[in-house]
Amino acid sequence: MARTNGSGFGLPPFFLISNALIWISAVIVMGIISYFISLNNYVSGHIIYEEVISVLTVAFFLVSFIIGSYPGSILIFNVIFSYLWLVAVVFTAEDWSSDYAGELAHTVEAFSFIAFFFLFFNVIFDWHYGFRGHVRSTSAV
Repeated sequence: MARTNGSGFGLPPFFLISNALIWISAVIVMGIISYFISLNNYVSGHIIYEEVISVLTVAFFLVSFIIGSYPGSILIFNVIFSYLWLVAVVFTAEDWSSDYAGELAHTVEAFSFIAFFFLFFNVIFDWHYGFRGHVRSTSAV
């Protein structure tokens, strides 16, 4: 039986807010990176990686609003995307941490970190939420 919070989405309030912030961050990163790609003839592999991860996050996190009501069902999904966003954070820090990068580049860096940060807490929360009550204090014979 799925646990729901009565809001219609089936997600606990933390997941609902966290997934919304992840999705919004990915949309912002996707938009700015798309703008960077449209301006340049030469595009590095890091920018393409960040664009692909943000597009995948925008697409797949819409699904998380639906399947998130089943405890532990999106744990592996959150783990995979948290590692993908961690690499994106490293790439943006490597490429755009200097003062001359500009405000848009720093915005991409900030929202990439926000997406990773909330994905990390999604993993912790989903681990606790999905497996709470399933731990035995004594061995079963």
